[in-house]
Amino acid sequence: MAPWPELGDAQPNPSKYLEGATSQQPITPDKSKETNKNNTEVPVTKFELLPTYSTATLIEEPTEVDDPWNLPTLQDSGIKWSERDTKGKILCVFQGIGRLILLLGFLYFFVCSLDVLSSAFQLVGGKMAGQFFSNSSIMSNPLLGLVIGVLVTVFVQSSSTSTSIVVSMVASSLLTVRAAIPIIMGANIGTSITNTIVALMQVGDRSEFRRAFAGATVHDFFNWLSVLVLLPVEVATHYLEVVTQLIVESFHFKNGEDAPDLLKVITKPFTKLIVQLDKKVISQIAMNDETAKNKSLVKIWCKTFTNMTQMNVTVPSMANCTSPSLCWTDGIQIWTMKNVTYKENIAKCQHIFVNFHLPDLAVGIILLIISLLVLCGCLIMIVKILGSVLKGQVATVIKKTINTDFPFPFAWLTGYLAILVGAGMTFIVQSSSVFTSALTPLIGIGVITIERAYPLTLGSNIGTTTTAILAALASPGNTLRSSLQIALCHFFFNISGILLWYPIPFTRLPIRMAKGLGNISAKYRWFAVFYLIIFFFLIPLTVFGLSLAGWPVLVGVGVPVVFIIILVLCLRLLQSRCPRVLPKKLQNWNFLPLCMHSLKPWDAVISKFTGPFQMPCCCCCRVCCRVCCLLCGCPKCCRCSKCCQDLEEGQEAQGVPVKAPETFDNITISREAQGEVRAPDSKTECTAL
Repeated sequence: MAPWPELGDAQPNPSKYLEGATSQQPITPDKSKETNKNNTEVPVTKFELLPTYSTATLIEEPTEVDDPWNLPTLQDSGIKWSERDTKGKILCVFQGIGRLILLLGFLYFFVCSLDVLSSAFQLVGGKMAGQFFSNSSIMSNPLLGLVIGVLVTVFVQSSSTSTSIVVSMVASSLLTVRAAIPIIMGANIGTSITNTIVALMQVGDRSEFRRAFAGATVHDFFNWLSVLVLLPVEVATHYLEVVTQLIVESFHFKNGEDAPDLLKVITKPFTKLIVQLDKKVISQIAMNDETAKNKSLVKIWCKTFTNMTQMNVTVPSMANCTSPSLCWTDGIQIWTMKNVTYKENIAKCQHIFVNFHLPDLAVGIILLIISLLVLCGCLIMIVKILGSVLKGQVATVIKKTINTDFPFPFAWLTGYLAILVGAGMTFIVQSSSVFTSALTPLIGIGVITIERAYPLTLGSNIGTTTTAILAALASPGNTLRSSLQIALCHFFFNISGILLWYPIPFTRLPIRMAKGLGNISAKYRWFAVFYLIIFFFLIPLTVFGLSLAGWPVLVGVGVPVVFIIILVLCLRLLQSRCPRVLPKKLQNWNFLPLCMHSLKPWDAVISKFTGPFQMPCCCCCRVCCRVCCLLCGCPKCCRCSKCCQDLEEGQEAQGVPVKAPETFDNITISREAQGEVRAPDSKTECTAL
C-alpha cells in the first residue's frame, strides 16, 4: 500500500458515513431476550457502512493530476436545437451564417496584416539586410552565412525575399551555391518567427497560451535541430550541392510561365492600396550597386515607358566612336551617334504613402504599428468566434476528424497524410508563415493537438519549397539554373530534417522540447519574449560579431560555451534517468545559486519593474472589450480585456486554501493537500490500511 503520513490526533467522524446514526430510535426488546436487565434500557442503533465512502478511495483521489496538454471540452452552454421553436431555429441559422462571414472576414484581414507586416519589416530593415549580403567575401564562412540568413529573414519577415536575393547573387556570380546553402538554412529558421509572434497574442489565458506557444515553437525547434545536425554534414560532405547539381544537369529545363498566385489574387488588391515596395532595391544593394543606396523602397511610379533613340553624344577620342562613319568633330569636341535608353514616368501608384514623401524608416514604423494592431485584433476575434462556434457536437466532430488516427495497422500513415495536407495547404496559400500562423490559434483553443500540428508544420516546410521550385522554373534563362538548384537545396534540406525528426516516435524531440517551453512560458509569461529575443536576435548577432573578428576568436569563445551546454545536458539527463551514478551533490541543482537554476528570482525582479505599468483598463478599453464580448457571447468579465485575474491567481492572492478530504479533520492532512508537508522519513513511515 501507499505510504501514509502520521495522523497525530486524527479523530474520525464515523457518524457521517453510518446510515441511521443521526436518528437513534429505541427498539422494543424481544421477550425471549430479557435475560439481562441492564441492557433493556439501552437504545439499539441499526447501522450500515456505505461502501461508496471508502477511506482508500478518498485518499487516492487527490493524487490524480490533470494533464495540462489534454484538449479542453468545449461544452455548448446554449439552447439545444431540439428545444428551439421555429423562430429560434431561423435565428440560430442566421447567427451561424453571420459568424462564418465574420470569421472569413477577420481571416482575410489577418492574412493581409501579415503581408503588410512583412512590408513594414522590409522598410525598416530591408537596406540593412541588403548590406549583410553586400560583403560576399565573408560568405565563405558557413556559420556566418547561417546567421545572416536568420537575421535577414527576421528583418524582412519573408523567406522568399531572402531566397530571391541569394538567387540573384548566385546568378551574378557574386555567390557560389556552396556558400548559399547555409543562408537558405538560416532563412528556414528565420521564417518561423512569425507564428511565434502570433502565439504571443493569446497570452491572456494560461492554458491557451501554453498550447499555442508550444504549437508555434515546435516549428522553431524542428528548424534549429535540423540545422544543428545537417549543417556540419553539409560542410563535411556537400551532399545537398552534389545531389541538386546532378538533378539540374540531368534535365533540360525550359523557362515556364509565372508561378501561380492563388491567395495573393485575393489579398493583393487590398494590400496594394496600403503600400507598394520596389523589392529590386534590396537585391541591388546586395550586389553593391551604389545608386540603389539612395533609392526609396516605397514605389512611386507604377507605369513607366522605356524608349530607345539615337542621339549625338560627345566622346573622349575617336576610338570611342560607334563606327568611323558616325564620328566627326567640330574642332573642339569629338561627336558620335549612339542609342540612348531613357525612362519616362507615366502614372503614379495608387497607395496611401505615394504622396507623403516620408523616409522609409518612418513609413515602416507606421505600418509596423498598424499591422500589429490589426493582427492582434483579428486574432482575438478569430479565437473568440471559433470558441463560440466550436462547441458541443461540432467540436467533437472536428476533433475526431483531425486528431483521430487510422485504424490498426494503418495508424502510422495518419501523420504522413497530415504532412501531405500541410504541404497542399501551404501551396494554396503560397506561404508557410500564413499557414502556421492560422494554425496557431486553433492549437490554442484546443481543436488540434500538438502531436497533430507537428506533421502539418513539417508539411508546410515542404509546401513552401514547392512554391519556390515553381517560381524557379519561371525564372529567366540567366537565373534559371542557379535559382532551381537553390530551390532544390531548400527542398532536400527539409526532406532530410523530416527523415531525422519524424519517422521514429522516439526522435520527435521538437514536440517534447516545445511542450517543455510551453510549460515554462505559461508559468512565466515574460519568458516567451525572452526566448524570441535570445534565439532570433542575440545569438545570431553574437555569432555574427564573433565571426567578423575571425576564426580564432569564434573558436575560442564558442568551444567553451558549447562544451558547457553539452555538459549541462548530459548532467540533466543523468539526473532524470539514473541519478544514483552521480555524487549526492550533483543529483540536483541545489549546489548552484537559486538564480542559476530557477526562474523564480528573475520573475520577482521582472514583476517589480513591470508592476507600475500594469494599470487597470481604461473606460475606452472596457467599452471596446464589452462590445467585442457582446458579439461573441462572452461573460461580463472576460479574459481578453485583461481586467480580470485568472481564477487560480486570484485564489492564491486571497489566500484561499485548498479543501482537504472530509474523512479526517486534521491539520497534517490539510497541509498535505496544499502541498506543505514533506514526504515522511523511512523510520516513521506508516502504511495505509
